Amino acid sequence: MIDLRSDTVTKPTPEMRRAMAEAEVGDDVYGEDPTLNRLQDRAAEILGKEAALFVPSGTMANEIAIKVWTKPGDAILADSESHIIHYELGGPAALSGVMVEAIPTADGQYDADTLRSMIRTEDDHTPGTSLICLENAHNRCGGTVWPLESLRNVRQTAKGIPVHMDGARVFNAAVALGVPACQIAAEVDSLMFCLSKGLGCPVGSLLVGPQDFIARAHRVRKLFGGGMRQAGVLAAPGLVALKSMIDRLAEDHARARRLAEGIANVPGFRVDLSSVQTNLVYVETERPALEIERALGDLGILCLALDARRLRLVTHFDVSDEDIDKAVEGFERLAGR
Repeated sequence: MIDLRSDTVTKPTPEMRRAMAEAEVGDDVYGEDPTLNRLQDRAAEILGKEAALFVPSGTMANEIAIKVWTKPGDAILADSESHIIHYELGGPAALSGVMVEAIPTADGQYDADTLRSMIRTEDDHTPGTSLICLENAHNRCGGTVWPLESLRNVRQTAKGIPVHMDGARVFNAAVALGVPACQIAAEVDSLMFCLSKGLGCPVGSLLVGPQDFIARAHRVRKLFGGGMRQAGVLAAPGLVALKSMIDRLAEDHARARRLAEGIANVPGFRVDLSSVQTNLVYVETERPALEIERALGDLGILCLALDARRLRLVTHFDVSDEDIDKAVEGFERLAGR
């Protein structure tokens, strides 16, 4: 099977498995796991932030950030296509008691004027805006990347309101822009990234930000059930990933471009090539997307039907050039039916 459903389906590399088996561990609830502490220190260093916190998932990282930055009854802003709105089970309301207002977007980004018009000033009738969220690279909008200048405009428009980045694939964004990830992180107050998306790790995400923010996040992680014991076995592959898996993301981007260009030439399918900036490819289908998903599955090609007429395909470490060619051939076979 050629699994293009997500970049979360990768298997740990042999080096990661060795690191897990040999990891020096301790009780992280007491802050005594040396491997996890090294991972957190390294993540903070790479992103240029004061501190970092390891958590089981990207969703937990986002929801911890929201909880730390807000109080019940506040309003937060996130773009209408964001992971926070679509895929986190109403977590901001359920866990933090805040209202999420959706910023209209077509490509996962919004300009300063739109943001300015939606920021609320707290008074006796309306909640104040206490957090601004953005996603980079952006999942539902095809893996699009925020230009650094646009991020700076958001930060300037926020005027002291914290800005949190869902950076599940921030290293993809950095590779696409040709800059170190710390330059992206410098434009936001807090940021989370996933070790299990693109970087090949079996589990885990990191939340980075100021020291006092991470101290409060540590308490919220415990509240959300995220306190872990000998978590060094999970942290060890993260250290491997941060050392050896970031630069190779460019290979995934190149394969995504080849895949997109190949499918774009097949009748019955459409790809917006301008949105293929990282490792995600969204395909519009004339036939129902679920029908195409099932037919491709019969050919040994796994992908996801996210909407009635839209498929998502994701390249990653376990996808080869040969796999890309076979995937394009699969679409061509379906077009010939």
